[in-house]
Amino acid sequence: MTIYSQHANRGKTQILATYQGPDGVESTTVTSLATSLLAVPIIDALNRISALTTVPASVHDRRDYGVAHYPMKHLAALTDLASRADLLSGAHSLWYEYACLELHQALTDLDEALTVVPEPVRIAVNAELDTEAGQLSDALFEYSEGTSVPEIVGRRTWDFGQPFVTYDGGVEMLSREAREQLDRLEEGATPEERERAIANLRVLVTACSRFPDMLGGLEEAHLAIFAEPYDSDGYYLSVHAPKPGDDDTDCWDVEIGRWVPDDPDEDYEDCSSATGSAVVRCVLPASPGADEITDLLTRVEGQPDLLAKWAETRVGGVFEGTQFVVTECYDD
Repeated sequence: MTIYSQHANRGKTQILATYQGPDGVESTTVTSLATSLLAVPIIDALNRISALTTVPASVHDRRDYGVAHYPMKHLAALTDLASRADLLSGAHSLWYEYACLELHQALTDLDEALTVVPEPVRIAVNAELDTEAGQLSDALFEYSEGTSVPEIVGRRTWDFGQPFVTYDGGVEMLSREAREQLDRLEEGATPEERERAIANLRVLVTACSRFPDMLGGLEEAHLAIFAEPYDSDGYYLSVHAPKPGDDDTDCWDVEIGRWVPDDPDEDYEDCSSATGSAVVRCVLPASPGADEITDLLTRVEGQPDLLAKWAETRVGGVFEGTQFVVTECYDD
């Protein structure tokens, strides 16, 4: 329920915590650093942590046309290192567990950013996490029990439905659109199907997060990764996890497709519009791990022309340098 920023002051860079107080918006100094370069990754991580902690507490779980609250298990992870493992093991819902996964990554990024700063800065930042977690916990208790907590100087207020964070939390998956897409994806799923889908989503998110600059990315609504490296001559790669409740398949698959110009007289490089067309597909005999998908993406990022070569593989053949066996060819 806090927004973090930096402010230059007397040759130092201050990290500021801005929040809603009883009398309006207030700001306090968290700590000071020698340079802005050191402050930026800390501020980025703190903003993500604040949003990923606060937004699930501030919206209703509307799945199955109900009105419920999301769990608050993630709050403990801000102050208790041992609780972080719980962020990676739940099965409540696709959206909530995705938020927990992103919170785990944000906390890990903060740890990394703090390794290169003086000890007093680390102490101050950890104290800020204690404050954020403690005051949000007090606000949630007051909200759920209908009782008041003692007034303290610098109290941070919280209102359901109005989280005081950067726009959409600064994290795309916290948006209402992403939440509703993931909710639709698990409609009608059994608890077992939902649990498998959450595990698959973790694999996709983990692999995709290692390639922030690749064109494409995670397509949450389809439980898929879409990757189109530069200079791939219109070829692209997609990795699909099975959707919960999907009767057609319960297998992962890897597909190579190519953009085909809508005007047959135009070349791909010069066309004004194109439509994607599948070329080859590999149905996987077992669920892949994040490292296996990472290896595949690493290859196509480093050698975009591999996609064109792999697209020529016939049924029964293997993508060169991998263990992926082609099971379907769409141009035969």
